[in-house]
Amino acid sequence: MSWEGLHGVVVPLVTPFDEHGKVDRTGVQALVEFLVAQGVHGLFPAGTTGEGPLLDMDERRMLAEAVVEAAWDRVPVVVHTGALTTDASIELTRHAQAIGAHAAALIPPYYYRLSEEALLGHFRRVAESVPDFPLYLYQYPGVTGYGLTPTWIERLLACCPNVVGIKDSSGSLDLLAWGIGHRNGRFHTANGSDALFLPALALGVDACVSGNANVVPELTVCLYRAIQRGDLAQGRALQQTLDRVRRLLRDGHDLSLFKGLLARRGVPIRADVRPPLLPAAPERIEECWRALCGLALPGWA
Repeated sequence: MSWEGLHGVVVPLVTPFDEHGKVDRTGVQALVEFLVAQGVHGLFPAGTTGEGPLLDMDERRMLAEAVVEAAWDRVPVVVHTGALTTDASIELTRHAQAIGAHAAALIPPYYYRLSEEALLGHFRRVAESVPDFPLYLYQYPGVTGYGLTPTWIERLLACCPNVVGIKDSSGSLDLLAWGIGHRNGRFHTANGSDALFLPALALGVDACVSGNANVVPELTVCLYRAIQRGDLAQGRALQQTLDRVRRLLRDGHDLSLFKGLLARRGVPIRADVRPPLLPAAPERIEECWRALCGLALPGWA
């Protein structure tokens, strides 16, 4: 696959588990087939929506392998390889490259508040360990406790040419607006907030990483296509529908709900999540299913 960076609708996959609580490769295959058939443009395993921080190293490697194998080079796979330690981040990133992923994305190490110098050293070591492999920064201050700045990113880019872009889940467009046009348009930008799906694309952001697209991929693909053809009125209407979906699904704050609704859509995965996350009550899944069916969503019978 010739690849010049993320674009369009990218899905941060939920992670299916089997009855023993282990990563379910069959479920991964079914989920990838479902999403690719609906026209999504990329896959992002092991992120927040994929319960990545709750998986051990072996599970993260297995999940990455299962997604790359299932995607079969039909759409790009960007594996989240950020971890609490630099060594673990390097190990996961090297593995992603070795199995044929198209890129990796790394959230800054969490728990400890790192200085800019410590953070620069961390990313520089990871980037230098895979000099020919594209890397995305993963900005999510809501879970790391701190954000990345344009000045700091400029310092990193000066020494790490394989850092090619940023996925920003801060809920703000400020950093993405700075990134657009950077490196003469060769710095890739991806929005991680479904609330900003329409304005991000209208601004010129390359991709939207949508957790809700696990359940409603057709809606997000239609919204992307509307903006691409310049149909702002249709884009507004679809963003309003997406906002209704976000409220129903708690915007990814109940990952078991995502999984339960995927099962109702015919994707054979369980609603189980990794503790300490809690499973959604069956009646809650049924309530949301009925509400979604009443929204006349694109692509739904």
